Amino acid sequence: MTKFLLVLHVLVAIVAVGPVTVAASMFPPSARRALAGPDDPRATETVRLLHRICRVYAGLGIAVPVLGMATALSMGVLYDTWLIVSMVLTGIAAAVLLALVLPRQEEIIEAVEAGTATTSVEVAVNPRVTVRLAMFTGIFNLLWATVTILMIVRPGSTTGA
Repeated sequence: MTKFLLVLHVLVAIVAVGPVTVAASMFPPSARRALAGPDDPRATETVRLLHRICRVYAGLGIAVPVLGMATALSMGVLYDTWLIVSMVLTGIAAAVLLALVLPRQEEIIEAVEAGTATTSVEVAVNPRVTVRLAMFTGIFNLLWATVTILMIVRPGSTTGA
């Protein structure tokens, strides 16, 4: 059962988290193009699609920590330090995505759909909103990379790594 849970955990992590990290990373440059050329329907559709990918796969990503906890419980490592650190980092990554990345993506989409960057107060006041979004996305991606490394290296593991 442990191997089955581990396989599910890894597959769901790849399928759910991978698209979010890629789509979120692609969003800021696509948003800059869409804000620069508000008459380009393709640019607008691109930012909408990337945001939808982020939203949908973030929802699916909830299964990753659930399956991870079940796997850890079956392996008897639920209270190991490396796993607790991984869970905390996963929570922080989720908070960054939900509180900093997705809302800013929505603001930018509203500005793009309105046809001008001046329709959104934050975008009008601070044209670097896409730069800030890229920074938050980078933090989100670094958190997931760190969790992935902890899952592979696992301090004290019996794999000899």
